[in-house]
Amino acid sequence: MKKEMICIVCPMGCHLSINTETLKVTGNNCPRGEEYAREELTAPKRVITSTVKIKGGIHKRVPVKTDGAIPKDFNFKCMRELDKIELTSPVKVGDIVIEDLLGTGINVVVCRDM
Repeated sequence: MKKEMICIVCPMGCHLSINTETLKVTGNNCPRGEEYAREELTAPKRVITSTVKIKGGIHKRVPVKTDGAIPKDFNFKCMRELDKIELTSPVKVGDIVIEDLLGTGINVVVCRDM
């Protein structure tokens, strides 16, 4: 069986075709497309961007994101963890909000000074 997808690794947007039995990838213009397609088919990952509550800031929420991709199956668990967080100003870009999120080795970091 074949699966079609568009590569999102770079702006080229290659139209990829993946054989789901052999994991052979065609249509990619660079090796990154092949790696992306195989990972997306076997173990998809996502970078999470969101906000958390903050006290004493100029806004009531501050943007955060994971500093790497986490397994797609963890997206909702991650959001539940972020919902529990309330920071206190001041915070700086890059400050770690959650270290080793859900045992993935990935941290959640602040994306704006506040």
